[in-house]
Amino acid sequence: MTSFIGFIVVIIVLSILTGMMQGTKKKRGRSTGKRKPAAKKSNNKNVKTTFNRSSTTCRPDDVLLRTSLDKINGAEFERLLSLYFRDQGYSVKEVGVGGKDGGIDLVIVDKRGEKTAVQAKCYADHNKVQVMTVRELVGAKRNHDCILSLLVTTSDLTADAKREAEQFKVDYWHGGSCREQAPVLGEMAACQN
Repeated sequence: MTSFIGFIVVIIVLSILTGMMQGTKKKRGRSTGKRKPAAKKSNNKNVKTTFNRSSTTCRPDDVLLRTSLDKINGAEFERLLSLYFRDQGYSVKEVGVGGKDGGIDLVIVDKRGEKTAVQAKCYADHNKVQVMTVRELVGAKRNHDCILSLLVTTSDLTADAKREAEQFKVDYWHGGSCREQAPVLGEMAACQN
């Protein structure tokens, strides 16, 4: 029995050593001595960088506060909302910032202790919030034990989404109609419904 266990141990040790040797061979094989040509640097300083709204990176707060709504991505929009509500005296819990959130990005609590579920949608003007988003928010509000719900978007809601929001008492702020006059989110609250 002990010789059988010894045999198994030897096989395991040999397989580990073989794997390690193959790893070093791969590393050697990658370096063929040939160099790839270096990327050419552009001397053109007027090159426009394209904006990626679907990016999940978030710039520093001081930069976000000076950036117009059409130049921020979803994670940055959620961060702006968080900063805004904290500035308004709410305590803020970031639930699903920048990823899968189950219908809620923030839970804000006012001074009386009332909890509000907040869903943020950073969309281009032509991309309106669909009715399914409102329905998800209504369900998620219950899951997070919130009394109120708020949908904040940089665009607008479809007609069906507006009807559903009114039926289920979902407040919504939309930025599509006031984008020009509200480059900073702090002024977006004036654009409610």
